[in-house]
Amino acid sequence: MSDIDILFEKNRQWAEAIKESDPDFFLQLSKQQNPDYLWIGCSDSRVPSNQITGLLPGDIFVHRNIANVVDISDINCLSVIQYAVEALGIKHIIVCGHYGCGGVKAAMEKKDHGLIDKWLEHIRKVYLKHRDEIDSIGDESLKINRLCELNVVEQVRHVCSTDIVRKAWDSGKELAVHGLIYGLENGILHDLGISKTSPSGV
Repeated sequence: MSDIDILFEKNRQWAEAIKESDPDFFLQLSKQQNPDYLWIGCSDSRVPSNQITGLLPGDIFVHRNIANVVDISDINCLSVIQYAVEALGIKHIIVCGHYGCGGVKAAMEKKDHGLIDKWLEHIRKVYLKHRDEIDSIGDESLKINRLCELNVVEQVRHVCSTDIVRKAWDSGKELAVHGLIYGLENGILHDLGISKTSPSGV
């Protein structure tokens, strides 16, 4: 069996297991999408948003890229945020990073990574902003983990600074923006305590 055939077989097994426990699941799911959450996360395959939150398909709207960056000139990310806020009416935007992020680690390295270096520049700016704090940490893995946290904090600020989110708040919409980080080694999500529900303090 080829690698791609394995995917189709796994898919069939998954669909059959779902239908066995809830025969109408896919029929109901196909009729609407009504999530409360937008998840902006890292592309890392070890951080699957639905599984780690225990939510079902349809419960969470997802945008992923390397190192969970929110670039305010990225039309892809902004389109996802706009659709989530204005069309789906989500109530929570979650920026979720993870400890040991390869993108964050690469941003701290002084070597050429090719095309991805243009994307990593967003994270390098976060590093330079907090360089004194990060460089004072002796352990290399702890340095990376601290930058992972600070990167989430910065990306939450970026989300809050978008016209989309500001407009929603100005109109009185119930909308919160949260910063979380995920531990690969224990599977636990951590709240970084930076949730915002208004433009105040952003």
